[in-house]
Amino acid sequence: MKKALVLALLLVVIGQAFAQNGKSKSKKMNTTEQYTFQLSEKVTRQKVTFKNRYGITVAADLYTPKNIENQKLSALVVSGPFGAVKEQSSGFYANELASLGFVTLAFDPSFTGESGGEVRNVASPDIFTEDFSAAVDYIGLLPTVDRNRIGVVGVCGLGGMALTAASNDSRIKAVATASMYDMSRSISRSYKDSYTREQRQKVIDYTSQQRWTDARNGSYAIGYHEVPFDENGNLLKGERILPETLPENPDPVLAAFFDYYRTPRGFHPRSINSTTAWTATTPMSFFSFPMMTNVDMISPRPIMLIAGENAHSRYYSEDVYKLASQPKELVIVPNADHVDLYDKKDKIPFDKLEIFFKEHLK
Repeated sequence: MKKALVLALLLVVIGQAFAQNGKSKSKKMNTTEQYTFQLSEKVTRQKVTFKNRYGITVAADLYTPKNIENQKLSALVVSGPFGAVKEQSSGFYANELASLGFVTLAFDPSFTGESGGEVRNVASPDIFTEDFSAAVDYIGLLPTVDRNRIGVVGVCGLGGMALTAASNDSRIKAVATASMYDMSRSISRSYKDSYTREQRQKVIDYTSQQRWTDARNGSYAIGYHEVPFDENGNLLKGERILPETLPENPDPVLAAFFDYYRTPRGFHPRSINSTTAWTATTPMSFFSFPMMTNVDMISPRPIMLIAGENAHSRYYSEDVYKLASQPKELVIVPNADHVDLYDKKDKIPFDKLEIFFKEHLK
């Protein structure tokens, strides 16, 4: 029971800490540059935009290996984690994979970062899944890319959307995830499915009533996307995912996230996880949209699931591995936690990712 309540208690700590304190088309974008990693000398980076099928403009960074000279290369679309921006972990992956010879595209999901979408900080499993396919639309039209050799990489919560996109878009020929989260399962059932039916109903009632509050105010409140409960069963509310400062004796999971998003290692002012929270009604769409329903349809295209040995989220990758059909591969990284796979180059198995994609995108 204690293990099942780890994340619920984590969010209690966070709450307490807070109480204390048209056609796809590329174009240049004028923004303040801030990346959490160094650009490889082997690649170039260009800011681009494209539209998804809902007409939302998606912002991305295109990474291209230097000196390719009239070659058509394999391409990889990358996004994640959930609440991060392309200047953080997804860009780190895109940069490293481009240095290995792939054309890569790291994008901000709709409503976040530099991407469009009128209501900011909205999360949608449907639209985020669509963003992967829209990125495939864009990258497959580039003269440097062989459109028959496109894969996707999803980090953390966008890993679930990457798998969902691959299950319904056969242009995606291979998919890999790192520290994968099934956000529909996480938000609608909590950590290791620990919500009782009564708690699930309380979350539904809370978000339903919040809609009237938002409609009356003419604005959208922010709140926890994974709604916690205290020891007495009371639903907790808050306006930050992570606290301004780390409390004493923090939960190890909180400390790991804080060490990435709230320190110079991974902080970015456009990152929801670094500075704010999602809209309070965000859980509604995740209750309605189970993402892994058709994961078996990815076969015979391959899946690689990478998880840290000590990651609190490891069970998501293990459960998807059981659901998925062959070919599939589960890679457990020794002595790594969930957040280590965001940017720790010595722990992320880029050698395995290179072999996986070069084998299946040849």
